[in-house]
Amino acid sequence: MVEVRLRAVRVDLQSNTPVLLLQESDGLGRTLPIFIGAPEATAIAFALQGMDTPRPMTHDLIRDLLDALGTDVVRIVITELRTATYYAEIVLRHGDREIPVSSRPSDAVAVAVRTGTPLFVADDLMDAEGIMLAVDEEEDEEPDAEEENANPDELVGEFRSFLDTIRPEDFSP
Repeated sequence: MVEVRLRAVRVDLQSNTPVLLLQESDGLGRTLPIFIGAPEATAIAFALQGMDTPRPMTHDLIRDLLDALGTDVVRIVITELRTATYYAEIVLRHGDREIPVSSRPSDAVAVAVRTGTPLFVADDLMDAEGIMLAVDEEEDEEPDAEEENANPDELVGEFRSFLDTIRPEDFSP
């Protein structure tokens, strides 16, 4: 398994679709891009920004349920790509048992950002689908706390803009 970090959540300009960028923590610096839905992208952005909502969002509820049950999220693994669909597992620990739970990558990442859980990509998947992205030097530096808090505002703005322009026809096959 290759440990990755959530490099960014962006909106792909060609397709106007949110995309997760998961970059290797060590090694070559390959990035795995995964296109996700707007609601999941918004949920991730809210968690990154630390936004409080009047009622728990779905991923907050998942975190709270796991806490109430005494279950820890051990790791998130993006496991495979099958017929243009990515698959992931949320690995839970309850007592001395590890329990893998199948998940969409976007939901798994949304849970991970709320729980501080490490992210991984299967070796063969990163070998097959990982790409090298050109990154601005300024963007490549580790952000300090102030920069981290500023980026989610921009991200939420991008998603609001995306949501303002999306039409029902965009989801038809």
